[in-house]
Amino acid sequence: MSTYTRRQLSDAPFLAAASGATPARRPVWFMRQAGRSLPEYRELRAGIGMLQSCFDPELVCEITMQPIRRHGVDAAILFSDIVVPLKAAGIDLDIAPGVGPVVTSPVRTSADVAALPRLRAEEVGAVTDGVRLLVGELGQTPLIGFAGAPFTLASYLVEGGPSKHHERTKAMMHGDPASWHALLGALTDITIVFLRAQLAAGVDAVQLFDSWAGALSEADYRRYVLPHSERVFAEIADAGVPRIHFGVGTGELLGAMGEAGADVVGVDWRLPLTEAVRRVGPGKGLQGNLDPAVLFAGWPVVEAEARRIADEADSAVAMGAAGHIFNLGHGVMPETDPGVLTALVELVHEL
Repeated sequence: MSTYTRRQLSDAPFLAAASGATPARRPVWFMRQAGRSLPEYRELRAGIGMLQSCFDPELVCEITMQPIRRHGVDAAILFSDIVVPLKAAGIDLDIAPGVGPVVTSPVRTSADVAALPRLRAEEVGAVTDGVRLLVGELGQTPLIGFAGAPFTLASYLVEGGPSKHHERTKAMMHGDPASWHALLGALTDITIVFLRAQLAAGVDAVQLFDSWAGALSEADYRRYVLPHSERVFAEIADAGVPRIHFGVGTGELLGAMGEAGADVVGVDWRLPLTEAVRRVGPGKGLQGNLDPAVLFAGWPVVEAEARRIADEADSAVAMGAAGHIFNLGHGVMPETDPGVLTALVELVHEL
């Protein structure tokens, strides 16, 4: 993978901010902007399973486009799920409504790791077909591709599903480090294949979600996780697109996460952006970080918080951050009023 053909979007505010240039306006998009908060999404998905939707190119395109039409955000993010490449590779799992990913046979031994399938790019052809449809529909709006980071994928595989404490994951990590690193190596390979396929199809940026990395100490993150995330970012560097790294509850890990190789580091709502730039260091963009729960507090509160974050972001840029992309500190909650999101986009564009 050395050459790519993609749209020329030199005026896109999102790409400018992510690349260290000066955007024409403050860019904004929302994690989980496509999904259950939109009535048109609920109508479209009625009776269709989550994974089935993720492997239907026309549905992927339409669902990804919905928040672009409704909110006027500055970037689209591909409608998918972090377990899609695992499913495509042949791992027996499903996404249970109200629960999340559920793995039929958890991975807990060296033999389990050795038996893991590898991913071939053609196995995610439905996803890349969706990307190609979107490239034709989005006009001047950039498209963000994404994948789950190796640690977060590993936690689902080892635990068998979502976990509050990640006890089996940590037990394997500490008790059988050889199998642990073999597992993360295999998942790194899968993640790279998945991201490369999206890049070849035309995405304009990528985001690596390490949703559960906040469960780790910095020392454990550096020893057991960072080398694998570094390899993901290194293997897609030649695509020449902005790379974003995000985790939840990762304030204590931001310095290490900033070393993984991304151009932009996502910040959840627990840490001011002015402190985030101190931890990440200069030269990286920041993304975030309105608490998604604030969207339920009434417009005066939403407006005040958005203005506060914009002020903090400007200070962070003055302190050395390469740029700022307004976002939530995590994903849009299903019960969020879509009208509040639309109004928030309009406000951010004025700040």
